Order: sequence, then C-alpha cells, then structure tokens
Amino acid sequence: MNENLNILGKSDIFSHLSNLKYIPRWAVLIVDVILCIISYYIAHYFSMNLVHELPDQRILNFVQRNFIVGFSQIIFFWIFHTYSGVLRYSSYVDAAKLFLAVFLNLVTLLIINTLLDLSNGIVIFYTWPLIIYAVIAFFLLFTLRLGVKLIYDFFTQNSGQVTPVMIFGTQSAAIGIATMILSSHEIKYKLVGFIDNDKNAKERRIMGFKVFHLNEETVKNIIVKKAKAIIVTPLKMNTINPKVDLDIFLNNNLAVLTSPPMSIWKNDMPSLKQIKSIQIEDLLERPQIEIATDLIAGQLKGSIILVTGAAGSIGSEIVRQVIQYQPKLVVLLDQAESPMHILQLQLEEMYPDQNFTVFLGDVRNKERMEYMFDMYKPDFIYHAAAYKHVPLMEDNPVESIQVNVQGTKIMADLAVKYKVKRFVMISTDKAVNPTNVMGASKRIAEIYVQSLYHNLLAEGNNTTKFITTRFGNVLGSNGSVIPHFKKQIEKGGPVTVTHPEIIRYFMTIPEACMLVLEAGNMGEGGEIFIFDMGSPVKIVNLARKMIRLAGYIPEVDIKIEFTGLRPGEKLYEELLNNKEITQPTHNPKIMIAAVHQYSFEEVSSQIDELIQYSLHSKNFLTVSLMKKIVPEFLSKNSQYERLDA
Repeated sequence: MNENLNILGKSDIFSHLSNLKYIPRWAVLIVDVILCIISYYIAHYFSMNLVHELPDQRILNFVQRNFIVGFSQIIFFWIFHTYSGVLRYSSYVDAAKLFLAVFLNLVTLLIINTLLDLSNGIVIFYTWPLIIYAVIAFFLLFTLRLGVKLIYDFFTQNSGQVTPVMIFGTQSAAIGIATMILSSHEIKYKLVGFIDNDKNAKERRIMGFKVFHLNEETVKNIIVKKAKAIIVTPLKMNTINPKVDLDIFLNNNLAVLTSPPMSIWKNDMPSLKQIKSIQIEDLLERPQIEIATDLIAGQLKGSIILVTGAAGSIGSEIVRQVIQYQPKLVVLLDQAESPMHILQLQLEEMYPDQNFTVFLGDVRNKERMEYMFDMYKPDFIYHAAAYKHVPLMEDNPVESIQVNVQGTKIMADLAVKYKVKRFVMISTDKAVNPTNVMGASKRIAEIYVQSLYHNLLAEGNNTTKFITTRFGNVLGSNGSVIPHFKKQIEKGGPVTVTHPEIIRYFMTIPEACMLVLEAGNMGEGGEIFIFDMGSPVKIVNLARKMIRLAGYIPEVDIKIEFTGLRPGEKLYEELLNNKEITQPTHNPKIMIAAVHQYSFEEVSSQIDELIQYSLHSKNFLTVSLMKKIVPEFLSKNSQYERLDA
C-alpha cells in the first residue's frame, strides 16, 4: 500500500499539484457554510431522542433553524476571517480561529434562545442539537483543512519538492528557524528533528521533535534516513570545528545549510530565502582571522588613499574596508572599464556620503600616473594592480614584466617624488622559490621596492615607507579555483583538478585585506610581511567538499578528472625561501620575513634592461634576465626550463 502511494506521489499526475493557484476566498466560505448545514442535519438526527416535542408555535421548523444557524455562522466566519487563509498552509492559528468562530456562534445563539424564552416563551432552537452541531461543525471544518494540508504535503514531498531537514542547534536561533519552517506558506523544507553535540540533548524534545546527539553512528544509521539536509544555526557556525562536525554531514551526503545571524533577522524571523547552502569559506579548517582596528583608523581617517587594481577582487575589498575608516578621499585606479563602473555603482549605493573618485588608467603609463599623483597627492597607496594568472603569464612573460615590474617601479618612484607616507605592495606566495614567470615577476617587484627603500634610507630620506605583504590563494577571487569549480558543478561536471597531490594555502578575501591594512599600519619600511595561512588544503579535497555542498556525491553524480600540472605550476606553494627566517610581530598572524638585501644600483640597472627586453617582446631574453635577477627561479612544466640548463 505504501509503495503504491509513493509511486502515485511521484507520478506525473500530481507533479503539478504545488503549482495550483489558491482557491478563492468565496469558494472556501461556500464550502465552510455547506459543511455547517450538513453538521446541523447530522446534529438534528443524533439528538432526536434527547429533545422533547414542543408546541409548533414555540419552535421554528427545521429549515428555518438551519438557515439561522448558517447565517449567524457566516457572520462569525467574517469576524475571524476563517476563509482568508490558504487551505494547504493551514496551521494551529487557523484551527484557533475556527474554534472561536464556532464556539462564539454557539454561545450567541444560546443566549438569544434563552432571552426569547424568558421574555416571550418562544424557543428558536433545541439546546442539545445546537451543542452537537458546534462539535461536528468544528470537526468537519478542521478535518477539511488538515486533509488538504496532509494530501498536499504528501504529494509535494514525494515529488522531491520538499526537503526533510534537521536543525543543528537547540538554542533560540534554532527555535526561530523551526518556527519559520513550520509556519511558512512556502513549503520548501519539512522539519524532522534537531541535532546537538551535547550528550544530554538526546533526552530532550523541542516543539514535539526529538533531539539527536551528534556522532557518526547516529548520522549514518538514523539521520540520513530521516533527513536530506542539515540547517546549521549561526551560533553553531561560530563554535563548531568544520573538519570534525560538518564533515560528518558532508561525508554522509547530507546537504549543509545555514541562516544569517540573528542580529540581521528581519522582524525576528528569517525568510526561507535567507537559508542558503554553506559556503566553502565556512569550511576553512582554522579560526577566522581578526585584527585590532583602532590603530588603522587613527592612521587612515582624514587621509587621501589610492588603491591600484581597485576593480579586482583584492583591490575592491581593500576599498570597501578602507572606506570604513572615514578617509578624506579614496582614489580608485584601474584600467578595466566595466568592472570599475560596476564597483562605482555599488559604492555609490552602499556609501553615499563617502568621498571617492574613479580614475581610469594603466600603471604602465608613467605620464598618466604622474598626472594622477599631481592631481590627488595621495597619503597612502595600496598597490594591488597586477597580472596574476600563472598559465597566461607563462605564455606572455613580457606583459608580466610590464605590469608587475614596470608598473610597480613607476608607482614606487612617483610615491617617492610626491612624498607618499606609505606604499603597501600586494605580493604572493608564488614569489618564493618561483617556478613560473608570474611568481618571478612579483619577486622582482618586491626586490625593487625593498632596495629602493633602503637606498632612500641610506640617503637620509625616510618620507615614504615601502611595505610588502605576501599571502597565498584567496577563496573566491577572480580566476581562483572556487568560482571555476562552482561553474563546473553547475554544468554537471566533470570537476578538473591538475594533480591529485596539489596543495594550496587559502584565506578569505576579507581576511587577506584586513591583514594587508594592519601590515601597512605596523610596517616601519622595507619589510616583507607574510601571513599565517593555516594548514595547506589539498585541492582535490576542496573539490570533493564543494561537490557535497552542492548536494551531489563525488565520483557518482559528478566526476573529478586530473588534467596534469599546467605550465609553471608546482605541487605546493611556500611563503618563505629556504634561506629566509621570520620575526614575530604583535599580531601572531603576521610575521616579517628576513630576506636577502639587494643593491639598488645593480637591481635598478637590471630592471631597466628587463623592461627594455619586454618592450621589444623578447620573451626568452626577458625570462633569462629574470632568472639572473632571481637565481632561485627554476621553471617547471615550461618551455623556459631549457634556460635553467
């Protein structure tokens, strides 16, 4: 029998059920009135032996009595709006309205009946049929709504349109989410229980639902049979260990969802639309990085700040964070017209009172950059403009030099000329023992700004402090594996990974930018700051988690394919050269790398020669000189490996 019902529920006959329009209110009212008339007929039949015959002049006939009951009942239906709800979304509130409408109608009719009997000796109704009518009418009206709701829920759930869920958490936020699911008119989730990692929680019931203790055995044997998704409360998200707790759900093919924090709930209740799939950023296997903002605020408030590469993922986030510190002016520099236009519209909407300006330009154009410096005279520069994609730069090394090296040189030289207070350069972990053109170009840029600062210091010029920051991959940045994997998963796969053993360091874009601001604040000049990126992550494990987060099973629903290392790519990245050591700072997440010092005269001459090679599109000469400037630069999976021989 149950199998037949399940087959029926999944059939095309009922597949359109959830798309039916609501029954009009007048139709619901007519059905309710018909049920009331039927109820009075039934009540009259069952109460015939309980009433005594009265003279005809003292009692109205049956049809008249039924009409009065029906008419008065319509009045109370109107008072309580019992017909205005959607039947398939009926709740306890609707049941309470029905009870009040029927009960108060009964009381009103009994009072009228009693008053007429005392004053004129006329009785409109027999008492017992009226009482029995009220009981039967409420039962039928309530059963109608309950039946419609159960039938609708059954067919929509069996058609896969409703997801059975459990809530991970038992505090106020969990109860709020549960209340929202149970009372929402949008039938998307069906609550089947709660989960908690408190061992005593399994003895409790919340809102009639059992609380299960979180452990792998319970998840495998019980929870996976009852639920298809887990909603993690905001409080749990802040306290759980993703690698231990969330992986239990993901490894058992349970989708993991979360809702926004209670502080931003509207009307103390989230919307079903606010319940989203957990993001891969939430599964970083380390605590979120936090910084003290007081010193940064004191430095940036009222200053003129220039952000290069402002339309990029890192540059745009630096802009958003810098604006929080109330600068006098933020200058957004980039050559990408469309992304800059989009960012400008976003900032105008989000920060209507902030003074900022958009400046279209290329960091390689010295005359254009000098015009900008002369116009705005910035106090602080965050230099994020760069070419960063390893395979592209391996094929176009001269472009890498012109943007990453020449562009940095032009900006640094102008920073000195216009007495900029601080120049913060955004570098990369790929600059350490580089195996590709992109990483080597960033290392040469590091060498230039550091040697420039020490040369200025030797000349007694300490006006501009040059500070470099290194970090690894940022989750969700333009061109990173995260958006790439997301697109592949949306298409149904396969997800492509270059090598099964490849690992990378990751942090979120806001984290990286926060550390850039703090490093820029604490730097005294000439330092290369490196960030604690936590433990490296295997890219193939990242792909598997993203597939599970999307509700699929790796290698079953979506395949993972290994495509081989790309030109210039290595299995692991480093934040330090083997010869480098670190010094701690007041922030345990930020360290100073003690790197090799270069002579500015020698470096400057070599870089000028390097730029000339790039301007004449001499790829091999360009890369050959890069290897001379950075001896540890050894190409991998690249045509330039022959130069290492």
